[in-house]
Amino acid sequence: MSRWGRKNVKKTPEVIRTVTEGLKSLYRKKLLPLEEYYGFHDFHSLSMEDADFDNKPMVLVVGQYSTGKTTFIKYLLEQDIPGSRVGPEPTTDCFTAIMHGEVEGVIPGNALIVDPNKPFRKLNPFGNTFLNRFQCAQMPNQVLESITLIDTPGILSGAKQRVCRGEKKNKGYDFPAVLRWFAERVDRIILLFDAHKLEISDEFAEAIGALKGNEDKLRVVLNKADMVSTQQLMRVYGALMWSLGKVFGTPEVLRVYIGSFWSEPLMVTDNRKLFELEEEDLFADIQNLPRNAALRKLNDLVKRARLVRVHAHIISYLKQEMPSVFRKDNKKKNLIYQLPVIFSKIQLQHNISAGDFPDCAKMQEQLMVHDFTKFKSLKPNLMAALDELLAADISKLMPLLRQEELEAGEQLGVQGGAFIGNRAGPFGEGDPFSQENGEGCEEEEDWVVTKDKPKYDEIFYNLAPNEGKLSGNKAKDWMESSRLPNSVLGRIWKLSDVDHDGMLDDEEFALAGHLIEVKLEGHGLPPELPTHLIPPSKRRQKGSDA
Repeated sequence: MSRWGRKNVKKTPEVIRTVTEGLKSLYRKKLLPLEEYYGFHDFHSLSMEDADFDNKPMVLVVGQYSTGKTTFIKYLLEQDIPGSRVGPEPTTDCFTAIMHGEVEGVIPGNALIVDPNKPFRKLNPFGNTFLNRFQCAQMPNQVLESITLIDTPGILSGAKQRVCRGEKKNKGYDFPAVLRWFAERVDRIILLFDAHKLEISDEFAEAIGALKGNEDKLRVVLNKADMVSTQQLMRVYGALMWSLGKVFGTPEVLRVYIGSFWSEPLMVTDNRKLFELEEEDLFADIQNLPRNAALRKLNDLVKRARLVRVHAHIISYLKQEMPSVFRKDNKKKNLIYQLPVIFSKIQLQHNISAGDFPDCAKMQEQLMVHDFTKFKSLKPNLMAALDELLAADISKLMPLLRQEELEAGEQLGVQGGAFIGNRAGPFGEGDPFSQENGEGCEEEEDWVVTKDKPKYDEIFYNLAPNEGKLSGNKAKDWMESSRLPNSVLGRIWKLSDVDHDGMLDDEEFALAGHLIEVKLEGHGLPPELPTHLIPPSKRRQKGSDA
């Protein structure tokens, strides 16, 4: 074909069906070329891959050692994590990505970063020392079908931290840089504090500093709050807010959730109602993550694009100011020293917000090892493409985003684990006798609760049942005397109310008592009621219905 004929060939417009597809296309075509041209990845975040856009929402759990990070995750999942261990000493010494898989298992870090379907390939530059402390725990779990959870090493307190000095950043790898990498990519960051351990060590303050710029994703949890009285809790809460204000250096108050996030009985029950409400708010926030995933990815891409634009102007300015032949080293040192002034000049000249600029001190440190003569000047066509992305292309995705949000609004969000019991029976909001969907059993076996039924019958009739059944409120008062958290009692109620009438007869009440004892002994609850636990009369009803 002649060159005249080629001019008449029209490009077929790309059809974008989802927001994620649109973001991937914009990044590859308009943002990535500019990042590579100006060496953005040497100063800031590494390049993004398709898996970064396609992955499920991720939740990063951060905190000092023994604040209950792993226990918090186990509480959400209602299941043990493969390869994990819980204790009062620092037990989690590695980053663990907890993901859904049909078979339980642990994938080591070096194998994990070569999997193109997982969003961790860009962790390779952190080196072998980090990868030996990075793993993925896969397990079949309903919660993990919607989100991925990231457990982190416990951050040491002041005294223990000083003993560990010597290794690079105390852990053998750049811990704050790894935290920053995850913070840029996750949807939610849970920052855990212990009600008895509010001290913020140097390492913890540095770790919190690595999360700056992602405050919109941050949620603070004051854990183990059932171990202090109401008066003490007020003082602890005030001290925590004061400490956080100092570390973040802003007058804005972070949202703090107060509670005891594990399946054991509450030690001090005075604030039980407060803990219920706080847990409901936190769980609702996590449950909404899948619905807001596309919006979060769009927001992060815009944030990244604005940083890339500033970076291009900084690099091109430094290139322009460098002499062509003599006194290059002196000029480089002078430019690095004057970087705050250069930031102000670029801000005024190009009308860029001060909030878009990177940390000046960190940028000065990074510039020391770079050759300014290899920097690139401004390339108008690349900058024009970036301006078009921010001004027009992103706005074209908004109707598609609103459509996806409407469709997502009909979905239930994160389900399973602790999210099942949060609103079951009299332990949730609304009608305490609302019916729940459930499945029964088909086979008949001896009922294991029979031996303890006389004991539970005495309690049952002392609670004055009406026509052979206990109302939700009467059963709730007795069940709460076990001091188990409401999310656990809600699951027990759902399992015990076999006929789904919102009330408990004598057999169902005995079953509830049995499940409470099982939980108090440290065992887990089944996701569905097994055959040997279904009351005999309910088996006969199911058989006649069939």
